[in-house]
Amino acid sequence: MSKEKVNYIRGDKALLHDFERAGMLVQKFNQADYSDDLLKRDILIELLGSSGEGIFIEHNFHCDLGYNIHVGRNFYAGYNCTILDMAEVRIGDNCLIAPNVGIYTAGHNINPADRHKSGYAYPITIGNNVWIGGHSVILAGVTIGDNSIVAAASMVNKDIPANCIFGGNPARKIKDIDNY
Repeated sequence: MSKEKVNYIRGDKALLHDFERAGMLVQKFNQADYSDDLLKRDILIELLGSSGEGIFIEHNFHCDLGYNIHVGRNFYAGYNCTILDMAEVRIGDNCLIAPNVGIYTAGHNINPADRHKSGYAYPITIGNNVWIGGHSVILAGVTIGDNSIVAAASMVNKDIPANCIFGGNPARKIKDIDNY
């Protein structure tokens, strides 16, 4: 996937419509009975850009647009997952996201006079078999390679290669994962 910058204007009418659409679907999802897996699945199919079989997201999920989120098979996201998808977020198969994780494609202008008017975003790619620990933050433009682990409470601001464990703030390599 390209790491091309996406620019947006906050007051754009089409964008406001897309925010409203996503907000209404997210509200329906979060208010659904916990055991109503069929309703929640149907809402996610309508909300997300694409999703594989076996997707499960806990309540209190939030996103900007929804349609920029693409998840593979056997995806799990814990409570309070927030994905700011002003650019595409692609998540592979068999990924686990612990509670209170933020995945943020969006940023804001540095100039204070323009900060509230417009913004930018860079896509995020998360490979297959990735585990992201609780309270971690994945920032715009990051790619996380297959089979890697992000330790709890990490802030990821640069790419993580495949088959390793990263952790800390900012996240740094802790060790390789052998046997891959």
